[in-house]
Amino acid sequence: MKKRYFAMVMLAMLTLVVSACGTSKTSETEETNGTVKKELRVVTDAAYAPFEYMEGDKIVGFDVDFLKAAAKEAGYELKFDHVGWDPIFVEIGSNRADLAVSSISINDERKQTYDFSLPYFLSTNKILVREDSDIKDADDLKGKVVAVQNGTTGQEAMDKLLGKNNKDIKKFDNNNLAIMEMLSGGADAVVADNGVVEVYAKNNPDEKLKVIEDIGSFEAEYYGILFPKGTELKADFDKAIKKIVENGTYEKIYQEWFGQKPNIEMLKAEQDKASK
Repeated sequence: MKKRYFAMVMLAMLTLVVSACGTSKTSETEETNGTVKKELRVVTDAAYAPFEYMEGDKIVGFDVDFLKAAAKEAGYELKFDHVGWDPIFVEIGSNRADLAVSSISINDERKQTYDFSLPYFLSTNKILVREDSDIKDADDLKGKVVAVQNGTTGQEAMDKLLGKNNKDIKKFDNNNLAIMEMLSGGADAVVADNGVVEVYAKNNPDEKLKVIEDIGSFEAEYYGILFPKGTELKADFDKAIKKIVENGTYEKIYQEWFGQKPNIEMLKAEQDKASK
């Protein structure tokens, strides 16, 4: 019995040692229906409600639910890390993370360094102002103080309109700070993605804010999942994104967060364009 007990103990210890070996950025998790799932490290800037933000110690938002649905379809588990905006690109560029989701606009400059998934969200910059503001369009921002999140397309749009390094462009680490600056009287307007300013104005009626659309001044843009260059994960997630758009999962998530239906046909057209 002692020999048998000793052998069983040794076997258990060996199993623990083997299972603990080989852990890395991408680790294998439990086997489900005969398929071994892998846990992927996702980095984000969780200060961009309603897309990604902190709720207690948990990261939540539209992007989070969307990515979880895509990952489930592709057969992966996810571990989310809130690292901030600029560190996202460092983590992905150095292969310390598998992918990033953080309302990241797809553009040619970024595509030189990173890979993007198919587009998953149609966005455009809009202007957030107080209800009594005399600002009616982007041209009215000239001579005004505008708050933006640093490193975003909102900043790029203002650099183009008002001039790069213009003292009237106030840059902040996140849009929450930019909005607070306007509310405290330090800025006349905030320029940010439509999802951010629309939801903020809707959820804060006491602030008496309005959102201004200027299609002629702000181009449509699309968000994508960010990957290290050359990753094999892109193909898996592209396939999964198409699937959840087709089966209605995407639309359900979109309506839960924004209270309206997405423009599926326009999104599909952009995905088809990106696939060529």
